Amino acid sequence: MSDLSGLPLPPPTGGWREGDPPGRRRWHYPEGPLPLEAGGELPGVRLAFETWGRLAPDRSNAVLVLHALTGDSHVAGPAGPGHPTSGWWDGLVGPGRGLDTERWFVVAPNVLGGCQGSTGPAALRPDGRGRWGGDFPFLTQRDQVVAEADLADALGIERWALVVGGSMGGMRAVEWAVSRPERTGALLLLATAAAASAEQIALAGVQLRAIRSDPHWHGGHYHDTGHAPHAGLGLARRLAHVTYRSEPELQVRFARLPQGAEDPLAGGRYQVESYLDHQAAKLVRRFDAGSYAVLSEAMNAHDVGRGRGGVREALRRVTAPTLVAGVDSDRLYPLSQQAELAAGIPTADAPRVVESPYGHDGFLIETEQVAALVSELVPDAVPRVRHRTAAPESPQTKEHA
Repeated sequence: MSDLSGLPLPPPTGGWREGDPPGRRRWHYPEGPLPLEAGGELPGVRLAFETWGRLAPDRSNAVLVLHALTGDSHVAGPAGPGHPTSGWWDGLVGPGRGLDTERWFVVAPNVLGGCQGSTGPAALRPDGRGRWGGDFPFLTQRDQVVAEADLADALGIERWALVVGGSMGGMRAVEWAVSRPERTGALLLLATAAAASAEQIALAGVQLRAIRSDPHWHGGHYHDTGHAPHAGLGLARRLAHVTYRSEPELQVRFARLPQGAEDPLAGGRYQVESYLDHQAAKLVRRFDAGSYAVLSEAMNAHDVGRGRGGVREALRRVTAPTLVAGVDSDRLYPLSQQAELAAGIPTADAPRVVESPYGHDGFLIETEQVAALVSELVPDAVPRVRHRTAAPESPQTKEHA
């Protein structure tokens, strides 16, 4: 059997599995179980991470980069054994780039609940009873930040020079700055929000329903059945990807053109439908449906003001110099949400606008504009350019991480 790409069907999970090449990954194992905000605890936690550059003797040059929903620790570098895709921010991280790795020690963890080396639904349980699957507990952004703080402790990093994240990564970045202001030296928030909106929850809810309605979901216990909810995950990706791009971009790229010789009047596809099929096929080969569900629920639960007197009161805890930026064509995380963040953070300047036709994905694609924000926030971010910055990946192929 094959999928719409003509390739054989992928395995039950596209995530990293024990026995796969480690690639550039390293692992951190916190001591003891992780207490969870919603109750209970998660034992046997493992956090995959990657680093670039060298940590200064005084540990003052560490930068934390936090990825979006389907991203991972592989921020920079080529695809290869252990890494199914090239670095999702390769145009930003590296020698002479916005986050110059000859100046900064860049750390990127794979989020707790993810599927590229960190503990998530596809991971083996520490008690030997198979994979977590549908028994994996409910996580929040705060739980994920607790695990990342434990990683920072293990690396000997008491204070990050900069914490940067976009989309879901921005949620964790603002949580870092609110819950641990003394450990956040500077803060860059991109295309994110202080709390998930009703529309964002609704869109994610439809995606969750698509995954859980797949007959191969089996309550999340599908990893060892020989089947997986690929159809449901593919539908979720199709819907999500439409929200990641902008309507004008889709119209310019695809209009109403048919896909090749296919005739839409005879059941064939339009080009834009083929594009979404392609995005779905790519995701199911590198991601896990269970992780998609766990992380989507964590995003829906995001509310930096929960238990802190509301969003405004929580944001007042931030002490780090802060820049907040949104993408002018973003219909998923509109500029109004970045304006709320900037207005509520005492140390934030007026929000910046990344100009891009590519919608929410603009924060991944417009690396030159993001590099300028890094330089503005941390003026000595690029003290000297030794290498020419590589051209960013074509927006025709760049996808939301």
